[in-house]
Amino acid sequence: MKISLYSKVGSFLVASLFATSCAQQENMVQTLTPVPVSYQTEQGKFQWDAQTQLFAEGEKIDTSIIETAFQHAPQPIKWTEALPKSNFIRLTLVPELKGITSPEGYTLQITSNGIQIEATTHAGLFYGVQSILQLAEQGKGAIQAATITDEPRFEYRGIMLDVSRHFRSKEFVKKQIDLLASYKINRLHLHLTDAAGWRIEIDKYPRLTEFAAWRKGETWKEWGKGGNQYCEATDPEAKGGYYTKEDIKEILEYARQHCVTVIPEIEMPSHSEEVLTAYPELSCTHKPYKQSDFCVGNEKTFEFLENVLTEVMEMFPSQYIHIGGDEAGKGAWKTCPLCQARMKKEGLKNVDELQSYLIHRIERFLNANGRDLLGWDEILEGGLAPNATVMSWRGEAGGIKAVRAGHHAIMTPGEYCYLDGYQDAPYSQPEAIGGYLPLSKVYGYNPVPDSLTTEEAKLIQGVQGNVWAEYIPTDEHMEYMLYPRAIALAEVAWTKPENKSWDSFHERILKIIPQLQAKGYNPFDVSKEIGNRKEAAQPIEHLAVGKKVTFNIPYWPNYPANGEKTLTDGLRGGWNYNDKRWLGFADNHRMDVVIDLEKETDIHSVAADFMQICGPDVYMPAKVIISASTDGKNYTTLAEINHEVVKDDAVSFKNFGWQGEAKARYIRYQAIANADHGGIQFVDEIVVK
Repeated sequence: MKISLYSKVGSFLVASLFATSCAQQENMVQTLTPVPVSYQTEQGKFQWDAQTQLFAEGEKIDTSIIETAFQHAPQPIKWTEALPKSNFIRLTLVPELKGITSPEGYTLQITSNGIQIEATTHAGLFYGVQSILQLAEQGKGAIQAATITDEPRFEYRGIMLDVSRHFRSKEFVKKQIDLLASYKINRLHLHLTDAAGWRIEIDKYPRLTEFAAWRKGETWKEWGKGGNQYCEATDPEAKGGYYTKEDIKEILEYARQHCVTVIPEIEMPSHSEEVLTAYPELSCTHKPYKQSDFCVGNEKTFEFLENVLTEVMEMFPSQYIHIGGDEAGKGAWKTCPLCQARMKKEGLKNVDELQSYLIHRIERFLNANGRDLLGWDEILEGGLAPNATVMSWRGEAGGIKAVRAGHHAIMTPGEYCYLDGYQDAPYSQPEAIGGYLPLSKVYGYNPVPDSLTTEEAKLIQGVQGNVWAEYIPTDEHMEYMLYPRAIALAEVAWTKPENKSWDSFHERILKIIPQLQAKGYNPFDVSKEIGNRKEAAQPIEHLAVGKKVTFNIPYWPNYPANGEKTLTDGLRGGWNYNDKRWLGFADNHRMDVVIDLEKETDIHSVAADFMQICGPDVYMPAKVIISASTDGKNYTTLAEINHEVVKDDAVSFKNFGWQGEAKARYIRYQAIANADHGGIQFVDEIVVK
């Protein structure tokens, strides 16, 4: 008898199935994360004990990968050269596997006699082993008989660790590889270079690790308060570090044994203050501490970049080399004689095309060395290099544009994939850069936009979660931000959408958290989750819902929320402005709107919430003026509220409102910024009662 654990629409049916067929065994049902393609239980159980033997067969079996796959087995593995009649785990490499299209796929047959895993690659065998390890852990060695067919939805399933802002040891990196690989993550992207520190040994340029890898200031914030100064490695106050070539070799071998590809990132043309202070001749000014962008007009820049990339490629076997490409200021290029001469010589119309020139040239160099270029979506600006792959972080637009032009894309939009943001109520969490990205939102992400055709969707290679470390100074804090959200993303990347279920995943993750803690990791405890801001829980009814709003000053198009309807759509905002319920105002640092109630109405209160998150330059207003009118021409001031704007590290909310008695058809609401802390204003709803 076979029992399917997943319905055709992906609902998890453990409770209902076992309530009718075998209620007494309900607690013994075992589940997998990520959810496999097909999982059917059968009669019987396999008991993994000290006598269980391992048999592996197939061409060129790599015992180092097999032994790594079993490193957390409930019993030490015992190899055998002949297949036993019972109590065995059999791994078989086969040339092809029916029903499996991915080289990382596998089939798993569990009976009371033994376990059979078949795959076409070592990665497939590795993932099959991770599945039986999960089942064995849940059953304390007893594994329910089952037939499992499994393969990933996406080829690229990645996590990025920012090791520039706060350096992480090779031991920490290996520890994360260990856990990520167990949930079938197969790419580790290391952000090795940025203003806060250069983190990789380059023989040809020793100043990168003698000087640019060190700073005064333990944390990124302390370094900033000290003026972003670098220092010699020999300075008694030096903080930082870097990976030697031997360190990289050790990390890469560990990753290989875990079927993880490590992708290095060397930032260009911007985020390069550390390089341009160590080697100022590569900047447009030739002066240290003056620029973050390489001088694209200088041939020495390309000599440097190609020499660095040559050594990087000698260390890293990955097909992709990430070159950054994001957030270039490009300001100095407009006046730099060398950059202007380059633009004239190459017939470039603007500085965007100058950046594109650099990207194209670096891509040709990488391609000539058998590698492919990967970059953040700004590499689209000025024209995308012919063979480049885009990593889309500013939403999904960059990825969509890339695939429609025939390029590959990896989705990593900040709204769903930036794991440096708060994962619960900010007041309950360690300081973060901002944002609000709970586990449920990560889990709900679909990396293939509905607007893509079937053929375009095939160019979406996968998805990646990023952990930027400005506000993450310790190893424990980074693990706290990673887990369990990285596990949610692992299921997004591996499991077909129709097989996903938030209720099932949430139930599973509550059991996984204690397991991670027992293994020495520091995950966020989901069982203690507070959840979103209570105001955002349900729509609010008030007199202005659905009424027209006139904007005397336009809202900020970068954060349009629900457009002109936002302030009267009845929806309150959550913990951050990225939830598309907070409307941004940036023009002259103020908002000025008029609500038409459509008829003269008795009103008793007018109020709106604002937020303040100083890190991303979001501030409360310094003054709010609320006025009322019956004709739309003559207004009476109902309230003028002054507020002292204080810069702090907290995420805070404040309601600015009026209460009283008045008649009005039109209500004008103005918010004026502080002269010193202008920034952006965000408001969710103007509530009229």
